Amino acid sequence: MSGAEDLIGFIGLGNIGFRMAARLIETGHHLVVFDTRAEAVAATVALGAQAATSPLDVADRSETVLASLPSVQASQDVATGPDGVIEGRRVKRFVDLSTVGSTAAQQIQAQLAQRGVAMLDSPVSGGVGGAAKGTLTLMVSGPRAEYDLVEPILARLGTPFFIDTKSGAGQTMKLVNNLLAATALATTCEVVVMGVKAGLDPSVMIDVINAGSGATNASREKFPKSILSRSFDYGFATGLMVKDVRLYLEEAAALGLSAEVASAIGHLWESVMREEGPESDFTSAIKPIEAAAGVIVDGRHRRTPA
Repeated sequence: MSGAEDLIGFIGLGNIGFRMAARLIETGHHLVVFDTRAEAVAATVALGAQAATSPLDVADRSETVLASLPSVQASQDVATGPDGVIEGRRVKRFVDLSTVGSTAAQQIQAQLAQRGVAMLDSPVSGGVGGAAKGTLTLMVSGPRAEYDLVEPILARLGTPFFIDTKSGAGQTMKLVNNLLAATALATTCEVVVMGVKAGLDPSVMIDVINAGSGATNASREKFPKSILSRSFDYGFATGLMVKDVRLYLEEAAALGLSAEVASAIGHLWESVMREEGPESDFTSAIKPIEAAAGVIVDGRHRRTPA
């Protein structure tokens, strides 16, 4: 059993958070964990973690607390709410791996600073697969000295990039990245549906796109794994993508930008969430486009040209 000084706190054991916690355990770290779902805690304890009863309990037992949470409100509650990290006796630094936007990150940072707790915002990109393999991209901002202390931990999860000492800068970087990802997926869905409507084989289309100048992560990863296979199980919820696009649009508006392309992408993703639901996998974005076109993009039976 590790001493208390060795414990890393981890709060939020969802699709990505659980795999990040598991990765840290696999690479030799000792964790004390909390999630509102007892089954998620039990699964992590089975891997070797210690269970905590609340974010406060985590912060009473560890100097470094990481969190991976699904919403702005959840991050605020965990960090600064009743029984939150802010009340912990032992905690010295809070690393938020969630995507909450720069404004919320700055608000949380300011409140924690009043209690002597440093904060790093460190949203991640790479999805469930990246979390499991330790190949995430982490976009970190906050005090440089605190980053230097936790960088060896973050490096177990993937490749950390120090963005700026300004709180929230990592969030801005993540929103830029995810707007591009949202755009690539939505656009690839539209063009492949168009090709199928015109009589093209979707698998051949993706092969050609990936060999040409139109290739993106959407065509290289998301289509083969979750759309052509009709599994729709890539591991990221539509509601989370909509949240990220909304945050991007809010930040762009605050900067006085028109963001015409982003607004169009936001409209499309809002319609996907209405039709498919917030819990649907975000690769389900193709389904409303298919329905409108009257076709199905199915790559399980590749056609042989005559």
